[in-house]
Amino acid sequence: MNYPDLQIDWLRAFVAVADAGSLSAAAPLLHRSQSAVSMQIKKLESALGRPVLLRGPRHLELTPLGQELLAYARRMLELQAETQAALFGPRLAGRVRLGVPDDYASTYLTPVLRSFSHRYQGVEIELTCEQSTSLIPRVGRGELDLALVSRDKPQRGRFLFQEPLVWVGAAQFEAWRRDPLPIAVYESASLARIATMKALAARRRAYRIVYHSSSLAGQLAAVESGLAVAVLTRCSVPANLQILQNLPAEFDLPALDSMDVSVLRSRESQRSPAVDAMYDQMVRTLAQ
Repeated sequence: MNYPDLQIDWLRAFVAVADAGSLSAAAPLLHRSQSAVSMQIKKLESALGRPVLLRGPRHLELTPLGQELLAYARRMLELQAETQAALFGPRLAGRVRLGVPDDYASTYLTPVLRSFSHRYQGVEIELTCEQSTSLIPRVGRGELDLALVSRDKPQRGRFLFQEPLVWVGAAQFEAWRRDPLPIAVYESASLARIATMKALAARRRAYRIVYHSSSLAGQLAAVESGLAVAVLTRCSVPANLQILQNLPAEFDLPALDSMDVSVLRSRESQRSPAVDAMYDQMVRTLAQ
């Protein structure tokens, strides 16, 4: 059976439009005119025999076929980039000392490492998992080359995205109904802890700290056992815990700000091609 040829340029245009949300926003990313991008999408849809994009009330939306195609298209573009790097790119070697908090590691670091390791198999990666408040000074001292962190100051590092903070609890224990509110917190310098204390003070909500832990695993244990509620990054909330929103008014918890997430790089690593490659991979994969 002869299947239609899905040309790589069509797929690249499709992924760019899906990510950018519109033809006009995707055009400069592809260094093409809006009409040229539109033509690429039309050729793709003609080959498939069905539309992949629909015009929604605010931006383009994926059809069910488009949603299915998107994952395959990303893999094909990634494989092409890996092939080009392997055949034509520099043969990198060396070591990258990389830091990341526990709560960002699985969601955000995994796709970065997957792409990087395929392209640069000669580079050794040394990973450190600690809180952002520990990683930031270690980058400053040159102990780490790169770190994915929650910003403690504006303009710290290269901004990538915002990560919401959320209240979480175990539904079967309903710890949020207790007065004062029992909370689990990170160490005193933790940005999440500072945000939690600030929000509770602004709401004048009575609380009691019942558990301290510097690790994500410790926070999860406190919440899962019904000991307390906690403030976590949304990406780190497991399926068995409840994000506490739309609670009855008497138990409503104060709103929380989002964390600005950025990548930091040490001065000592500026001449390292291996660190250059990892930094570029993190920005390409994670930047909004």
